[in-house]
Amino acid sequence: MQSPFDYFVVFAEMRTGSNFLESNLNAFPGLSCLGEAFNPHFIGYPNREECLGVSEEARNRDPMVLIEAMKQAPGLAGFRFFHDHDPRVLESILSDPRCAKIILTRNPVESYVSWKIAQATGQWKLTNVHKRKEAKARFDAREFKAHLEELQDFQVMLLRALQTTGQTAFHVAYEDLQDVEVMNGIARWLGQPDRLDNLEKNLKRQNPEPISEKVENFDEMRAALADLDRFNLNRTPNFEPRRGAVVPSYVACAKAPLMYLPIRSGPEAEVRSWMAALDGVDGAALLTGFNQQSLRRWMRGNPGHRSFTVLRHPVARAHHAFVTRILMTGKGSFANIRKTLRRVHKLPIPAEAPDAAWGPSEHRAAFLAFLEFVKANLSGQSAVRQDAAWASQAGILHGMGSFALPDFVLREEELSAYLPAIAQQVGRADAPEPAEAPAEGPVTLAEIYDEKIEAAAQDAYQRDYMVFGFGAWRD
Repeated sequence: MQSPFDYFVVFAEMRTGSNFLESNLNAFPGLSCLGEAFNPHFIGYPNREECLGVSEEARNRDPMVLIEAMKQAPGLAGFRFFHDHDPRVLESILSDPRCAKIILTRNPVESYVSWKIAQATGQWKLTNVHKRKEAKARFDAREFKAHLEELQDFQVMLLRALQTTGQTAFHVAYEDLQDVEVMNGIARWLGQPDRLDNLEKNLKRQNPEPISEKVENFDEMRAALADLDRFNLNRTPNFEPRRGAVVPSYVACAKAPLMYLPIRSGPEAEVRSWMAALDGVDGAALLTGFNQQSLRRWMRGNPGHRSFTVLRHPVARAHHAFVTRILMTGKGSFANIRKTLRRVHKLPIPAEAPDAAWGPSEHRAAFLAFLEFVKANLSGQSAVRQDAAWASQAGILHGMGSFALPDFVLREEELSAYLPAIAQQVGRADAPEPAEAPAEGPVTLAEIYDEKIEAAAQDAYQRDYMVFGFGAWRD
């Protein structure tokens, strides 16, 4: 595949995720991002003396020498450029259609707070979550206003340059950086044939908490920004990759025009059994394995159809994922992830399935450690994949919406009332009672549940508690 470009530039700012983006771009064999090549204080990276054979002194004399070296470099080379980098190259690269422009942006309040924390801790990158340094930022209204004006002026300048030269940039938001498909889209746009299976995981999110917990004078900051509500200061951060609709997992009744959109680690077996009983068939007769084309065909062939999904309380759902995917070693468990959690995250579980010596105290300690892992994992601070078995239900439901949202979002404790009501809507007044999910594990959740477990679950699943209004779990 022939690239339409000679080199590329990533327009970004400090604390926007540009290091993470660069690291993933460099994972493509045909791409090389050379750091902050035109930073006035160093060339490429701190303590480097040259870039592509061009010394810092030579670059300072004539920055276009380095541009020419990039054009001649093997593959497709590029660099990161911030608003305060050498302005002498801007006109040339902005007017050059053979220079690919990638524009990375982040909420300016978030980048400002992250910058202040990095200044306080001296930690600008994080590769090991256990070595993370903590500090709170102090918001300075005058400093932030100047910071914001500089960023906005630079973005306006970029936009006008692209408009007046008839060019198109590849825009990527900070929240998109966890999506491998977006990263592959950048490579495709750059004319690169290779694709990534996974994102580079050495760099970790440094400050995944809500802004309200990261700023020591948060009330003062909120007051100063009262007329700038577009910053959405109180939102719960979401560092999960954007998910699509997992259509092959959808389940339809064999006879009734009813479809179930499962959320992993929910009461899937119980709902499927109820659907089979509703139709009076064996569970194997339920329809599944859809793709988008066959699902559209089912929808068109079943006018008046209804669809639903089922939420489970985050504590119970996390416990299900812990027991079935991690603690036990049978069918459905994640053997490789299990080994990694034991080795890297020090999850206190045995090498094999628990034996008779495994009791409530061991189970509780391991489950608490698992919840701590889930928090780090969903915050982008773990190299382990963010699996749907413990991903947030809000994120999974959002992904469903990329194809079609369910008509009903039910809660597990309400199934006995609402499943028959949904069945009535598709002409079935004889719906059976759904069965309750059995208690799981060598030790049940009811045996270990306490305020500490509830607090850990709320910490790991802030979005789910906020979006769906979950209270404390009760068995």
